[in-house]
Amino acid sequence: MTRRLAQALRRFRRSPDAGGEVRARVSAAEFRAATEQRLRALEGEVAEVKGRVNGLIFVVVGAVITQVVLRLVQ
Repeated sequence: MTRRLAQALRRFRRSPDAGGEVRARVSAAEFRAATEQRLRALEGEVAEVKGRVNGLIFVVVGAVITQVVLRLVQ
């Protein structure tokens, strides 16, 4: 089990010799700012998806109501 874990970790590590970038450590303030920025972007995307789902639900409910009314009229 530990051999498989070591192999998996080696795959995800990037060495400078292999062309991978080694990131410098960032301060807590920079990390917090980056995290906050990502969170705000995610909130915007979630709001957009929520709007689309609400619109889709509205269309489906409208279609169902229309079908019920048409069957009642016939």
